[in-house]
Amino acid sequence: MKLVRTLIAAAVALSAAGAALADINVGVVLSLTGPGSGLGIPMQKQLALFPKEIAGEKVNLIVLDDASDPGKGVSNTKRLITEDKVDVILGSCLTPVAAAMAPVTAENKVLQVAASPVGVPPGQDQWLFRLPQGNEVMAHAMVNHMKKMGVKTIGFLGYTDAYGELWLKAMTAEAEKNGMKIVATERFARTDTSVTPQALKLVSANPDAMLVVASGSGAAMPEKAIVERGYKGKIYQTHAAATPDLVRIGGKDVEGTYVVSGPAVVAEQLPDSHPSKKAAVDFVTKFEKANGAGSRNQFAGHSYDFAIVMEKIVPVALKKAKPGTPEFRAALRDAMEGMGRTIFSHGVMNWTKDDHWGYTNETGVMQKVVDGKFVVEK
Repeated sequence: MKLVRTLIAAAVALSAAGAALADINVGVVLSLTGPGSGLGIPMQKQLALFPKEIAGEKVNLIVLDDASDPGKGVSNTKRLITEDKVDVILGSCLTPVAAAMAPVTAENKVLQVAASPVGVPPGQDQWLFRLPQGNEVMAHAMVNHMKKMGVKTIGFLGYTDAYGELWLKAMTAEAEKNGMKIVATERFARTDTSVTPQALKLVSANPDAMLVVASGSGAAMPEKAIVERGYKGKIYQTHAAATPDLVRIGGKDVEGTYVVSGPAVVAEQLPDSHPSKKAAVDFVTKFEKANGAGSRNQFAGHSYDFAIVMEKIVPVALKKAKPGTPEFRAALRDAMEGMGRTIFSHGVMNWTKDDHWGYTNETGVMQKVVDGKFVVEK
C-alpha cells in the first residue's frame, strides 16, 4: 500500500511538472519610459486585464520596457527568446522599435504581433503581424474627409523615421489618386523639442491642410508650432495621435483638429450597425472601470484586441503542439493566417497568408477635437 501511495504521489508530481511546462509564455516589449511612454503605459494597463488562462493553459506575461529605443527593443527581444522561451511577442508600440525587433523574431521563428504600423521589406513579414491599421487604410479615410472639405494642397510635417516615411508614402499616393498634392514636406526627430524652422516654411507655403505625423505625447508640440506661426487652415493627425495626450498637452491649439483612428476610442458614438461597436464598448467599459472615466486610449485597445487574438489562435495551435516548442510557435502563426473574419475593438480583421495587415478601407474613423473631446465626424 505504501508503494502504491508513493507511485501515486510521483505521478501527481510529474503531472504538475508537465502542467508547468505547458504554460504559455507571452513576451511583451513596450515603451514604458521615453517619448513613447504615452502609448506603452496604456497598453500595460490594459494587459493587467489579460486572461490568466487560455484553453486550460496558464498564461505568463513577461513585460519589458524598451525605453523608446530600438536597441533596447532588440536586446529585450533576444532575452525573451533565449532566456524566457516565449511563444509569442507583443510589441513594440513604436514603429522604429518594432522594426528593429522584426529581424530577430523572424530569424528565431517567433511570432511577433506589433502594436505599431511597422513596415518591412516584401517577403520578410512571415512572422510579423500588425494590430494597428495600416497607413494606407487610414490615409484612405483621411483623404476622403479632405476631399469633402475641399482640400487641394497639403503640407506634411512628420517624423524622420519609418513611421513618418511610411505615412508620407501612403498619403502621397492617396492624395494623387484624388486630385490633391503635397506641396511642402518637413521632417523632425522624435527627440526634437522644437520645430520652429519647419513650421515657418510650412506656414509660408500656406496649404489648404496640414498633416502632422507624430505619436502620443509628441503629437501636440508640432501642431502647436504651426498654430503659433499663424496657420489658419485645417490640421490633420494620424491614428498614433488619437490619445488623451494630444488634447491634454495641446490645449486650445488642437481644438478643431481632425484625427483618424480606429473605432475603439469612440465606442459609444458608433452607429449600432458598426460591426465593432459591441467589442469597442466592452473595451472602453472595462478599461475605464479599472483606470477611471475618460482614460480610454487607442493603444490600450490594441492590448484588448491582442487578447481576442490569443483566445482564438491558442486552442487551434494546442491541437498541433505543446507550448514552448518550435512547432507550437509555427502553429500560432498558421492559426493567425487562417483566423478568418474576427471582430476587434479597432475594426474587422481578416489576416491571411498574403496579408499580415488585415484591415479593410472601411476601418478608419474620422474624429474632430471639440471642446477637448474626440467627436466622430458625421
